[in-house]
Amino acid sequence: MSNAFFKAPIAINETVRAYGPNTPERASLLAKYREFKDRNPIDVPMYIGGQKITTDNKIALTMPHDHQHVLGYYNQGDGAHVSAAINAALAAKTKWSSLPWQDRAAIFLRAADLLAGPFRDRMNAATMLCQSKNVFQSEIDAACELIDFFRFNVQYMTQIYSEQPESSVGMWNRLEYRPLEGFVFALTPFNFTSIAANLSAAPAMMGNVVVWKPADSQIYSAHVIMELFEAAGLPAGVINMITVDGPVAGEVIFKHKEFSGIHFTGSTGVFRQLWKNIANNIETYRSYPRIVGETGGKDFVMVHKSADAAQVATALSRGAFEFQGQKCSAASRAYIPQSLWPQVKKILVDQINSFKIGSPEDTSNFVNAVIDQRAFDKIASYIDFIKDQTDAQIIAGGNYDKSVGYFIWPTIVETSNPQFRTLVEEIFGPVLTIYVYADDDFEQTLELVDQTSEYALTGSIISTDRYAIQLANEKLMNAAGNFYINDKPTGAVVGQQPFGGARGSGTNDKAGAAINLMRWVSPRTIKETFVPPSDYRYPFLD
Repeated sequence: MSNAFFKAPIAINETVRAYGPNTPERASLLAKYREFKDRNPIDVPMYIGGQKITTDNKIALTMPHDHQHVLGYYNQGDGAHVSAAINAALAAKTKWSSLPWQDRAAIFLRAADLLAGPFRDRMNAATMLCQSKNVFQSEIDAACELIDFFRFNVQYMTQIYSEQPESSVGMWNRLEYRPLEGFVFALTPFNFTSIAANLSAAPAMMGNVVVWKPADSQIYSAHVIMELFEAAGLPAGVINMITVDGPVAGEVIFKHKEFSGIHFTGSTGVFRQLWKNIANNIETYRSYPRIVGETGGKDFVMVHKSADAAQVATALSRGAFEFQGQKCSAASRAYIPQSLWPQVKKILVDQINSFKIGSPEDTSNFVNAVIDQRAFDKIASYIDFIKDQTDAQIIAGGNYDKSVGYFIWPTIVETSNPQFRTLVEEIFGPVLTIYVYADDDFEQTLELVDQTSEYALTGSIISTDRYAIQLANEKLMNAAGNFYINDKPTGAVVGQQPFGGARGSGTNDKAGAAINLMRWVSPRTIKETFVPPSDYRYPFLD
């Protein structure tokens, strides 16, 4: 039996590999990519209670950049599989929640080291194939960020457990952090492999059991995540992966007495509907469920006249178009002063025109495909809309082609209308809208930035004028949960920039910080009195 206070390894951010020309890591990753692409199609099962479950309903998994190439199939389940996953989770709960914290920690620390080593190419290659990320975007997401989540969350877990109340003379006060009663539902997005894994792993690390539904377009890399969990020694039933339609899962989960919380990343509309469903069933549950969600964004770059034009252009080209703008943090609207706009425009358009677009297998391609036909059609409809308007013009890009892959050229829109549709609505694709303002209207434009969008996820101010930076910081206090000074509004790092926003962007529970893990525990206060009184009378009664 353990009787020591264990100290977890100090978490350090995983070093990002550059994958430069002729490097061993580039050759190794591309070899794994080709191996996965050319092997026989795989059959991805559901993982329920340690069993790999298949069905007769096989759905093809294809590559966004070559949608006729079938990587494999996943097995679509039904309500019975959802119920089985819940039962498997609840069956595993007693042993898992009573396992000492250091043993839970060891599993995820092992997962981090496995991912840093033998699983690195596998996870990155799967993400390149099924989500159309280039080698660098895959590295910072599927490898480094996920490794960081595992390692830093262990550190945050020990930090939480160590926080204890004071005790007066004659008593001992203690605080223990119980997992939630019941099971947690993890509903995860396509765009970040690391988020998909963390949304299921973070509650599990705190002693909870999880039913996980990945996005259909991320199931290929989700399969590798489950293989990683198994290799790390995660017990059967702790995290159960189901591949069913969302409404099918919701119909069972949100009516179950033991539902204790949802860990979600996805669209604002879906999250609001889920919240309504939970509210409508509130009398059903044993406890009030925890609702944790990171949703949409309409992220801004606010530019002051003192800014450097090249720095502005680069922040926009990277912030708006890396991973085809399919980041909830991607720069999708920018406000640029009139005096600076000609310089910024020339550099930015030149940069965009130099982009190469195509398969991630060709590492010279900066831009790859959007995730699927539904996304392609939605983004293309916005581009078509822009072309028909008189108060906006496309100054770069504007083309799209889905004959081979779902390719949309990075598109820059300039508008004279501060309420133009693409300044307001989330597109979730490679479309950046520019509004040019008069230099003297800086403060009024800050108010415009704050009021234009329902979202409040990320944003940035680019300026060399410290007074302007401070004013933007004050005026945009509630416009972004992650605020950047002289940088693009993307690229949050676990342990450095805890991530999340408010308003229409979510509950701001900050993934990559102890704040998030606190949502997955239910504290219990214990007071022990050493010498209890033996008479009811207080001194004041004499």
